Amino acid sequence: MYNPTDKPPADASSSLSTPPPESPIHSTTHSSSDFDILKTYTHLLSTHPTLTPPLAAITSLITLLSTHPPSTTSETLSLLSHHSSILKSSVANPIPLSAGTELFQRYIVGTLQSSPSSSTADFQTTRNQLLENGRAFVESAKEARGVIAQTARRFVRDGATVLTSGTSRVVRAVLNAAADDGVRFRVIYVRASSTSAPPAKDQQTTNGMMMAELRGQGIPVAVIAPEAVAYSLGKTSMVMVGAEGIAENGGIISRLGTYQLAMLAKDAGKPVYVVAESHKFVRLYPLGQYDLPIRQAVVDFSDQHEDDDDEGDAESGKGQDSGQENDEAVDFTPPELITALVTEAGVHTPSAISEELIKIGY
Repeated sequence: MYNPTDKPPADASSSLSTPPPESPIHSTTHSSSDFDILKTYTHLLSTHPTLTPPLAAITSLITLLSTHPPSTTSETLSLLSHHSSILKSSVANPIPLSAGTELFQRYIVGTLQSSPSSSTADFQTTRNQLLENGRAFVESAKEARGVIAQTARRFVRDGATVLTSGTSRVVRAVLNAAADDGVRFRVIYVRASSTSAPPAKDQQTTNGMMMAELRGQGIPVAVIAPEAVAYSLGKTSMVMVGAEGIAENGGIISRLGTYQLAMLAKDAGKPVYVVAESHKFVRLYPLGQYDLPIRQAVVDFSDQHEDDDDEGDAESGKGQDSGQENDEAVDFTPPELITALVTEAGVHTPSAISEELIKIGY
């Protein structure tokens, strides 16, 4: 795994670190208040559909430092903290963004502490090194998905049936890698609940592409409703899911429903494998579902008589807010339900995650 404090590889590309056209790369006459971090972040996600939210956040911060170069260590840290807060406050679930922004800020602090500068010229040299290493880190992190795919595909053997859900690009990469190697397996995909809002367009595209790619390679794919999971586990060899965040205790924060999926799999004696990049490690130690630092309207005790109004609501669209929020909601899967986590650094038991966090500077 690439450590951002190391010297970057000579061939590291900076394509994703280049700001969008509307942001001049050498502007030094504008204050940081002119920089629209949200516009930069959304631009990156829309133009680079394979980019994860944590990496998009890191790339946005690199663009910020490129276009509005600070002149002191204090100004650098203040600038990053302010714009990181703006990013995290703009989304309902800030956990993936927290993972990316906190990782980048820790890297910045570590580099600045190891390279004290007493003059503006020295600081500018340090800043340039920060940007160079930051871009190299982003490029290295982009390659993590392929590394994970080659490691985790060994769990998918001939005759296996993999049950999965959600829109994880890493799961998609693992299954495609297994198919490319000629492994004969089947996939059971758990679609979104019929009571939730339709998935976002990019999620529909990711799901559709994964199933189309697998079927195109001769891999049978069955799509089931969430209520059919327990019924289907008898035909399943393993469960494989991605994660939006990996907590310090080895548990994961992922799409709502992952927790109950893991509970059912555990009860059925099926292994649960989590595949996710290490830049999704987050400084959280939740002990249960309600320890996550987010607000969700999953359980809503309203005065509405749902049994009486279901039919009318379906026609009028009334009462659909809860479903829309649930489509973006997450839950926490505790480490005791997880068999192993696979990152670009290898295969880990949940109890070994804290050691991995130390390695990357937590």
